[in-house]
Amino acid sequence: MDKYYSYTDFLKAVGQQSTENQAEKLLNEIYLDLFISRLQRMQRIEQLKLLIDTSLDQKNEQAFEQYSTELNDLMAFTVS
Repeated sequence: MDKYYSYTDFLKAVGQQSTENQAEKLLNEIYLDLFISRLQRMQRIEQLKLLIDTSLDQKNEQAFEQYSTELNDLMAFTVS
């Protein structure tokens, strides 16, 4: 996620009576960023699987290692 949202910022937005919509907008922005980030990770995972298959077909061990490492990192992040 490119943006950092703190719990304190969210509570400040919620605590402001005059701007109730500000808290809702912030929460919607957070969820949207999380959703987009997840979609990007899922798309990259699928792309890496294809690249791994191609590198295996071409017997390219270096590319296989590179793509496999990145895939493992993404999968660990997705599961966490």
